[in-house]
Amino acid sequence: MSPKKRITMHDHAAEASLFKRRALFTFICVFALLGLLLSNLYQLQVVSFADYETRSNDNRIRIVPIAPSRGLILDRNGQLLAENQPFHSLELIPEKVANIDEALDKLNHILPISQDERDTIAETLKFHRRFKPMTIKAKLTEEEVATFTVNQHAFPGIYVDAGLKRHYPYDELLTHVLGYVGKINTKDRAALEASNLWANYAATKDMGKQGIEKFYENLLHGQPGHVEEEVNNRGRVIRTLKVTEPTPGQDIYLTLDLKLQQKAVELLAGKKGSIVAIDPKDGGILAMVSSPSYDPNQFVHGISSKAYSQLLNDKSRPLINRATQGQYSPASTVKPFIALLGLDDQIINERTRVWDPGFWQIPGVERKYRDWKKWGHGWVDVYHAIIDSCDIFFYDLAYKVGVNKLANFMDQFGFGRNTGIDIFEEATGNMPSKDWKRLKYNQSWYIGDTISVGIGQGYWTATPLQLANATAILANKGQRFTPHLLKAFKDRTALIAAPIDEQPPIELKNPRNWDIINEAMRQTADKSRFTDARYTAAMKTGTAQIVGIAQDAKYDASKISEHLRDNALIVAYAPYEDPKIVIALVLENAGWGGANAGPVARELFDEYLLRDEWMTAK
Repeated sequence: MSPKKRITMHDHAAEASLFKRRALFTFICVFALLGLLLSNLYQLQVVSFADYETRSNDNRIRIVPIAPSRGLILDRNGQLLAENQPFHSLELIPEKVANIDEALDKLNHILPISQDERDTIAETLKFHRRFKPMTIKAKLTEEEVATFTVNQHAFPGIYVDAGLKRHYPYDELLTHVLGYVGKINTKDRAALEASNLWANYAATKDMGKQGIEKFYENLLHGQPGHVEEEVNNRGRVIRTLKVTEPTPGQDIYLTLDLKLQQKAVELLAGKKGSIVAIDPKDGGILAMVSSPSYDPNQFVHGISSKAYSQLLNDKSRPLINRATQGQYSPASTVKPFIALLGLDDQIINERTRVWDPGFWQIPGVERKYRDWKKWGHGWVDVYHAIIDSCDIFFYDLAYKVGVNKLANFMDQFGFGRNTGIDIFEEATGNMPSKDWKRLKYNQSWYIGDTISVGIGQGYWTATPLQLANATAILANKGQRFTPHLLKAFKDRTALIAAPIDEQPPIELKNPRNWDIINEAMRQTADKSRFTDARYTAAMKTGTAQIVGIAQDAKYDASKISEHLRDNALIVAYAPYEDPKIVIALVLENAGWGGANAGPVARELFDEYLLRDEWMTAK
């Protein structure tokens, strides 16, 4: 009997229902995907059209920044102090050079590269962005440019760049005033980015590092321009679409008098020290010299580590601006100010006399404080105390005044704080007080400390700029101006005068006290270096000890190391009747102030005040 066949029964209704569901699901998926596709197309073509058009243009259009030319620096008479000169340099883009060492070895056969340059390149590469060009050889000669241009095909990623570089035509003459420009380093870039200024330096490799160049960077730098270039997919330029010219930096005029600056440098040649000359009528700096100096041009193209190390380790410290950073004991140059305090506080008057036997003692103390004149000056009033620089008079006065009152009074003249001059390199000096010594050394203040301060020694230190500024206030009988170097700046249309910062004047209880002190300084000048001058001057000299001398010992410069010998100082102004120039001078380790500093002040005054007479005579 044959087996039975299985009969399969189809449920057409169920199958039809299943098919419909699957078909509906499939159509829904298809429509959803089509909707998503259309949505994306709308997003790309409509909503994001502007964005993608910009991205496309960015790939097609290249923006190349153009560096602005740096503003010029001129003196008060329009003499050029800092200019821009054309230059050629050899640049390398690290990411386009397969092996930099091999490329430099090969390059050395046509353009010699020193070991110092190789070391500098290796150091720079550690922090340099590979897509940014870097200088591998600065200041190419025309012959070197021609030699490389002929062989450029053999050095992919290396090219000659042309531009303008800062140049200081007077070399060492103005270094500590002008400062210099140098390459923008990692620290500089971080500061610019933090200030949202980096975009302004996209095409600039240098910026001000010190002095006027740094302080007025915002005026001197200018605004960059740019070139819009159309390029193909390989980055080759097809055409130039648009050029936006950069805005050059503004030219600035300084208060400096170049001829006076040159004379001051000449007088300090071979010496260590500083000269500051101020116009007392507005606080403008006429001359500011720190000696020894250095050539700022070597920093413009990048100074070698060897050369910088020599400057840094030089015992004469040429990198320090002695005019604003040198801190010296002011010695007897501050005696007029101390006498003014005594008069104003009515501790002394015009007729007060002090007996000077050659020494002074604190009541009840055995130690004797000696006068510079061994046998003393006899009876001394305030005039002769300043004229003859009688130490005994000022020991006694300081003892009666007290250091805190003295410190508070001197603060009005700018001692112990920044003057506010428009360069960043400035020290405050030190105007000591009881609280200062407690904070500094955790020690008590002794009367002996006050006695030393009374003759401008001990803990009291001041910069030559502070001494010049204080003397200008004295010559002005209390009128005060913030010392400044900027006279005017020039934009595209006009020369704009810089504002003068006049501070509230110093008011004395008796204004006649100004006349007493200034008359004493006039008599001091009349008895010394200005006896035969064609103008009337006022002055006070000082001799500052570097090391202490035993009570009964005699100072002998020949038996003391040169760096420990006394400093010579002078503060002076002229003409006495209508002051036009104030000078503060410090000669390091030169000895007696009157003998060594006095002649320098005389020559500077002659140069500035008699120049017109000499020119007329010629």
